[in-house]
Amino acid sequence: MKKLLLIILAIYLIVSSCGSGSSNHQSVKTDVSMENSYQVKLLTVDPGHFHAALVQKIMYDQVSPDVHVYANEGPDYVQHLDRIKSYNNRKDAPTSWNEIVYTGPDFFEKMLAEKAGNVVVLSGNNRKKAEYITRSINAGINVLADKPMIIYPEDFQALEAAFAKAKEKGILLYDIMTERYEVTTILQKLLSQKSDIFGTLTTGTKEEPAVTKVSIHHFSKIISGNALLRPAWFFDVRQQGEGIVDVTTHLVDLVQWECFPEQILNPSDISMISAKRWPTLISHDEFKGVTGFDNFPDFLKKDVKEGKLNVFSNGEMVYQIKGIFAKVSVEWKYQAPPGGGDTHYSIMHGTKCDLIIKQGAEEKFLPVLYIANIKGTKMSEFTSKLKEIVGTLPYDSLVVEAVDKNTLRVDIPKKYRVSHEEHFGQVTSRFLEYIKEGKLPEWEVPGMITKYYTTTSALKMARANK
Repeated sequence: MKKLLLIILAIYLIVSSCGSGSSNHQSVKTDVSMENSYQVKLLTVDPGHFHAALVQKIMYDQVSPDVHVYANEGPDYVQHLDRIKSYNNRKDAPTSWNEIVYTGPDFFEKMLAEKAGNVVVLSGNNRKKAEYITRSINAGINVLADKPMIIYPEDFQALEAAFAKAKEKGILLYDIMTERYEVTTILQKLLSQKSDIFGTLTTGTKEEPAVTKVSIHHFSKIISGNALLRPAWFFDVRQQGEGIVDVTTHLVDLVQWECFPEQILNPSDISMISAKRWPTLISHDEFKGVTGFDNFPDFLKKDVKEGKLNVFSNGEMVYQIKGIFAKVSVEWKYQAPPGGGDTHYSIMHGTKCDLIIKQGAEEKFLPVLYIANIKGTKMSEFTSKLKEIVGTLPYDSLVVEAVDKNTLRVDIPKKYRVSHEEHFGQVTSRFLEYIKEGKLPEWEVPGMITKYYTTTSALKMARANK
């Protein structure tokens, strides 16, 4: 009998230590004093996008390892748990998340009723995201939301109301803007504020905007070392959102963040000039390759023409922000060229030079910052001044090199090359700082409202211009 009890005890201890990454509906409780020492407890709701897992790719001192997951039955949350499990089981810096899962059609109501945490992470099907945000805020729960917060113009007023309610309740609503942490973008922003070399941002025109940002993405990609299996609904713009309100969220954010740093912006500062949308055509084989589905589901068949799925994942807008002309464009392709991946192009036109980020084959698909179209001074004098200014930036070992007679390049050490996946940890860490402080910077909320006004206004115009 004693031997049997010892065996049972051993099994219990093993099960207790393996809770992380499991799909059990219950989890062994941790010590109450330990639970209370954590400032933040995460709630993950309907994690249909891989970005939800990337928030948990690292551990955070003030965040409890116990994470409550609420989702409907299906493959989405299973893939999410598998990603968390892979982080827990990796050799280098493994995480120790304990996923406590509830599944069922009433998952959101269950989350609100239990209120087992104080920060809800939303990254999945965008169709109900506006509702999830509103109800979470009304329940007094902080929200860390993947972009886009809204995909329909009709939801803009609800988002404004959610921000107002969050302020009233003293909680935070924040979206995950990873691109602010890309080193070439940071350097482009910093150099654009140095009048000795950049001058001032030009006003631009509709044909040649002062700032242009172009992003190319791919449906087929590798995430955390594995081929990404996308949910079928990702190809339904009524659930994922059209490209002009999805990835453009990042680009519109960067226009605001770089051109008007820490300035309070309002929708009245925006004037939409033009907007258009167009589809990416996906074959049956391509769709199967990234979803595992042999055929297009019924809810997508209305988008199938001549045997190909028409996904309106591409969009372009030209608008004025505080009188400055800006252009934002996003395009989705099926697969990147060999050795390539998602790419970013950005140009800021100054009165003394242009700051350009390129990420093509010539750059080996790494973002590179160029300084070109130098005006009003000799190249030698400009180069000396640029080197002097670069030496004052918060990055050591930056090197300025000549590319041609009128173009320079900033070489960036590998240690500053942080991957897109790692940016999620950086954003989350910053959000946790805001949680600790109890507030966001005063310009962040007006900026988010203005950003989503811009994207939804572009969609409205693009749809009207059939």
